[in-house]
Amino acid sequence: MFSHLKNIETAFKHIRQFSLFLIIGNVLTMGFCIYKTTQVVNAAQNRVHILYNGKLLEASASDRKSNLPVELRDHIRTFHEYFFDLSPDDKAIQANVNKALYLADESAKREYDNLREAGYYNNLISANISQEIHVDSTRLNGNQWPYNFTCYATEKLVRSSGTVYRKLVTQGEIRDLAEQSDNNPHGFLIQHWEVLANRDTTIINN
Repeated sequence: MFSHLKNIETAFKHIRQFSLFLIIGNVLTMGFCIYKTTQVVNAAQNRVHILYNGKLLEASASDRKSNLPVELRDHIRTFHEYFFDLSPDDKAIQANVNKALYLADESAKREYDNLREAGYYNNLISANISQEIHVDSTRLNGNQWPYNFTCYATEKLVRSSGTVYRKLVTQGEIRDLAEQSDNNPHGFLIQHWEVLANRDTTIINN
C-alpha cells in the first residue's frame, strides 16, 4: 500500500514538473511570437508604397535623426544658392532672395540690406553680370541644437569682359523649427549668419 502511494506521489511530481515545463515553454513561445510580430509590424510601418507611372514601387521610411546631417547640409546649400545665384534682373534677384530669407533669420536680411545699400545688386544689373555659386563643403560642429556650421563655396561671376571666381566662406547656426512648410521644407532656420570671406581668386579675361 505504501509502495502504491509512493508511486502515485511520484506520478504527481512528474505531472507537476511536466506542467511547469509546458507553461514555461508556452510563455517563451508567446514572448518570441510577440517579439517577431512587433518586428514585422515595425518593418511594415517603415515601408511606403508609391504609385509611379502605373507601377507600384516600395520605398523605405527612416528616422529623421539618421538623415539629419544630410538635411542640414541641404538646407545650408539651398539657402546659399538662393542668396548668391543672381541674374542681372531686379525681379529675379528679389524672388531668389525672398526664398532665401524664409530659410534664415534677420541676420540674412541684414546682409541683404547691406549689399543693396552698397549698390551691389545695381552693379550686377547695370553690368549684366550673372552670379552662380557652388557649395564645395559644409562643416557641422556640435552634437546639440543649435548646430554651428561653416560653409565653403566658390562664386562664379560672368560678365562680357571675362569671368571672376571668388572664394566664399560663411558661418552661422541652425535651429529646428519643428514645423515644415512649402517655403521651408526641412523645417530649419539659419541664425547668426555672417560672411567671413568673399575674395577674388581667379580672373579670366575674354
